[in-house]
Amino acid sequence: MDEGHVTELILDDGAFTALSEHQSPEQLYQELISRVRKYHPSDDISLIEKAYNLASMAHKNQLRKSGEPYIIHPLSVAIILAELQLDKETIVSGILHDVVEDTVITDEELRDQFGNYVALIVDGVTKLEKIRYNGDKLEYQAENLRKMFLAMAKDIRVIMVKLADRLHNMRTLQYQPPERQVEIARETMDIYAPLAQRLGISKMKVELDDLSLKYLEPEVYYDLADKISIRKSEREKYVSEIVEDVKKHITNAGIEATFDGRVKHFMSIYRKMLNQDKTLDQIYDLFAVRIIVNTIPDCYAALGVIHEMYKPIPGRFKDYIAMPKPNMYQSLHTTLIGPSGRPFEIQIRTKEMHRTAEYGIAAHWKYKESSDGKKVEESEAEKMSWLRQILDWQVNLSDNKEFLNTLKSDLELYSDTVYCFTPTGDVKTLPAGSNPIDFAYAIHSAVGNRMIGARVNGQLATINYKIQNGDRIEIITSQNSRGPSRDWLNLVKSNQAKTKINQWFKNELKEDNIQKGRELMLAYCKNNSIDPAQILTPQYMNAIMQKYGFRDWDAVRAAVGHGGLREGAIINRMKELYDRDHPIIMSDEKIVEDINAAGNHKRLMVRRGGGVAVQGTEDLAVRFSKCCSPIPGDEIVGYVTRGRGVSIHRTDCVNIIALPEDERARLIEAVWEREVRVSDNTEKFETGIRIFAQDRHGLLMDVTKNLTERGVSILNMNVRTSKQGTVTIELSFSTSGKEELKDVVQKLRAINGIIDIERTAG
Repeated sequence: MDEGHVTELILDDGAFTALSEHQSPEQLYQELISRVRKYHPSDDISLIEKAYNLASMAHKNQLRKSGEPYIIHPLSVAIILAELQLDKETIVSGILHDVVEDTVITDEELRDQFGNYVALIVDGVTKLEKIRYNGDKLEYQAENLRKMFLAMAKDIRVIMVKLADRLHNMRTLQYQPPERQVEIARETMDIYAPLAQRLGISKMKVELDDLSLKYLEPEVYYDLADKISIRKSEREKYVSEIVEDVKKHITNAGIEATFDGRVKHFMSIYRKMLNQDKTLDQIYDLFAVRIIVNTIPDCYAALGVIHEMYKPIPGRFKDYIAMPKPNMYQSLHTTLIGPSGRPFEIQIRTKEMHRTAEYGIAAHWKYKESSDGKKVEESEAEKMSWLRQILDWQVNLSDNKEFLNTLKSDLELYSDTVYCFTPTGDVKTLPAGSNPIDFAYAIHSAVGNRMIGARVNGQLATINYKIQNGDRIEIITSQNSRGPSRDWLNLVKSNQAKTKINQWFKNELKEDNIQKGRELMLAYCKNNSIDPAQILTPQYMNAIMQKYGFRDWDAVRAAVGHGGLREGAIINRMKELYDRDHPIIMSDEKIVEDINAAGNHKRLMVRRGGGVAVQGTEDLAVRFSKCCSPIPGDEIVGYVTRGRGVSIHRTDCVNIIALPEDERARLIEAVWEREVRVSDNTEKFETGIRIFAQDRHGLLMDVTKNLTERGVSILNMNVRTSKQGTVTIELSFSTSGKEELKDVVQKLRAINGIIDIERTAG
């Protein structure tokens, strides 16, 4: 067959080449090198080999929850990056992306061995993983995303590695507990899949979408898979006939092209069913034919041939070549009536457009050698105006929840856009439903702030006119304008316009906001019996400014004044810091004296949902010891520590058994409250077991599979083998209590090769 006319039928729209399961690290490494060689046949791979050797050593004794060697994960991430045909530094960063966080390797060592670029990328990914906040999950997620986009600003390859990391984690999500599966899948669907689409990486976006659907709506996912599979042969025949017919006519027209037919991915079909309120049988355009040509004129010539062959459906033609999407996507889309009256879609694009459609910004973000041997970036990032917009939000949106809602809203709006023109013919892309105010701020903040009216296609228009595709917009401005109205915030559709309008009010009314913020914080202190003199000190002010990125305290007050930050969040955090530095001190003698005076009186102490009754005073802190990790159902005893309240131990804890006689006066009675029934306890406690077994292939896989299938979260695992062919596995995991622990141990004992299991103690 002529290489210029290749026909390919794709029925699963797979995003990346599938890897065989259960490959060894060495096999995966060879697969990685093979894929790198395909697009860099003469490249020196010594840096990649060096990274593999270091990562293998660093992750040597670590296992994933699947029971596989941990090195499998970074190698798989690197292979995904190789599929995107990224440069050596990115591949190396993928291999090393977890070494600083999870091993003894330092950032300085990476910089010395692999250079500044690799160290910068790994540092960016590591910072995303290290973020931990005590607030709610929304606060955590928003801060995570803020860090992500700041890292992207330094080097876009940070997000490439992060997306590849998320994709492999989604592929292996079955080893996580069910609640974590849903949580990770939801975050992937809301943020990472749309982010991949925003960056134009459709190969990745498609797979992230479908894997999210698999865990969020498993019944829908498997139902679609079954129904699509049932009619596979019929659909394959139908698509093949169309492809061959199209190929024949395009070839006869003298246009060199390649062709393929593909079934649309599951999430796309599912959304179509929801939006159109139809069943799968009622959705006809389940597949698309793609034509890849050499030049832009060939695209339009091929379109003419196609429209002569099939009847186009009115209103279903889109020219993304003349008006590209914000993520640089270009193609011609047309929906036609095919044989038997069934609609189908044809996409026509050049080879370069196809590469951009598949790989997005990864296809353009190249790093070339300059004359002095240093890496220099091409200016493709300048095309990503959306990334610059995100960075503006970083500065202008001080409240994390506002930032997250703005980002998610923008990602959702992205899929529905309108294209309009400036008076000079430049194309502007806006969310559907936008008005001239949105357009004005898309040009520049100064244009929006001075806007007093607009003309659409030469005619005066109201400021709430809904812009249509192809409209020519002219903004009328005046130096005497008083600035935007607050009502505009309810009219504009784009987050870019909302952000710039809010920024105007913040700057223009800064002094008023500072005073209002001061009053709000003092009022909150008064209403909550907090002494402002204790917390409004330079020490705690600096902590707040560092947390939120402000340079001075007036900026914090202004943020509170205009509503960007909640006064309660600021004051409560400062009070927490003050209380931490000024604990209520009670002498050891006083504690023991009060306990003895209390006699048999008990009070209820609640810790992580577990009720413990102990002798003591009302101000006595209670915590669970780490040496023996008591769980509901254990016999327990309290020990009055020096300065840290009462620690709860198991009665068989070796530290309690070995307690000197003069220390036993500090032991107090402690029991689990009767109201706390272990079987109903949804809270989790850490515990540990030690497994003795005959060493055999697949043992760890069987153990971890047994636990994950029961929804048990493994917290840590250590494995030691002996020359006698035995293995000792030490596991720590979360449990609701002794009843569940007993059940877990019983199930593990049934695994082939298990000799004995004992609970670890201090």
